[in-house]
Amino acid sequence: MADVILLPGKEKRVYSGHPWVFRSDIARTKGDPQPGDTVRVTSSAGRFLCMAAYNPHSQIALRLLSRKDAPIDEDFIRARVRRAVDYRRSFADLRSCRLIFAESDGLPAVIADAFGDVIVLQCLCLGMEKYKDAICDALADELHPQGIYERGDVPVRELEGLPQVTGTLRGTVPDRVEMTENGVKFLVDVKQGQKTGFFLDQKENRAAIAPFVRGKTVLDCFTHTGSFALHAAHYGAERVTGVDISEFACACARENAALNGFDNVDFIAANAFDFLKERSAAGEQYDVVILDPPAFTKSRAAVEAAERGYKEINLRGMKLVKNGGYLVTCSCSQHMLPGQFRDVVLSAARDARVSLFQAEYRTQGRDHPILPAAPETQYLKCGIFRVDKE
Repeated sequence: MADVILLPGKEKRVYSGHPWVFRSDIARTKGDPQPGDTVRVTSSAGRFLCMAAYNPHSQIALRLLSRKDAPIDEDFIRARVRRAVDYRRSFADLRSCRLIFAESDGLPAVIADAFGDVIVLQCLCLGMEKYKDAICDALADELHPQGIYERGDVPVRELEGLPQVTGTLRGTVPDRVEMTENGVKFLVDVKQGQKTGFFLDQKENRAAIAPFVRGKTVLDCFTHTGSFALHAAHYGAERVTGVDISEFACACARENAALNGFDNVDFIAANAFDFLKERSAAGEQYDVVILDPPAFTKSRAAVEAAERGYKEINLRGMKLVKNGGYLVTCSCSQHMLPGQFRDVVLSAARDARVSLFQAEYRTQGRDHPILPAAPETQYLKCGIFRVDKE
């Protein structure tokens, strides 16, 4: 097996527990490793550090697999899949759950989501592609799904030297799958929907709104297919309005509302920035305003612009909340750190001339576990604030 030797001092990153080593940290290789190979990683002094998936064409050239100096084979991969599923058995509904969360589960760049009887798989790095069959076999053994579908239609695969692909890997997979989350039914478009078809990371946060929405009027901006809006209706909201720029997404949300028998939810196709501004100018008020936008930045260079976007929607959202009502505000931008996002929300509160009382400040669900040594694995922020205008 080939070795990859790091530059002096760069072994500290591995010792810290971080699962990535960058191409610029590598001094040399020994044994002619090929892209996608599993390699031994050593310090400049020759001390073994870890086993890793190697791709010199990627900025993340080494993705840690194990800290033991032992071969990585299909049995190893299957054991990692079993470990990931076993972790979730104690708290999660395995028919509505992220089953594998990449580096956090020791399977770098591998995502597996369960929707009802179907599992959707993403394999986003070259080093794990050759283990795709082993991963599918292990998932099938553990959960016996109707089918496993691949959503490899992600540009990052091309950066790894892989083609974008989609298709059924095991069994049969319908175009849409019915899934129940927290008692709410959704039709999930596993073949064409965004990412794997549905955003499971907010599941626990959607349940957390229950005490704040009963008997209330609720506005859910960036509703997508209605996830927060339908949870508000499920938890007893009097009236719910969902807003999304996509008419197609709104049509899906209406179908989901009908699936649940909710007749107190309306969905409006509109730019949420414009909608918030117009309703604020009109003096409209809601008991609860929910803001769950897509990521405003995918790079550190764009964080400043993202801050302006987050501040604007939060300022407008606060103005639409009745005195004593609640703002539920989220960010899934990885490069917007939790404290940084909280500061943006507080800046918006100052400009809106309101006081905030924090009820909760949350992150992604437990099925998206966080590695404390890798801040990148904690990307979701969700604050629930009471808004005081007196």
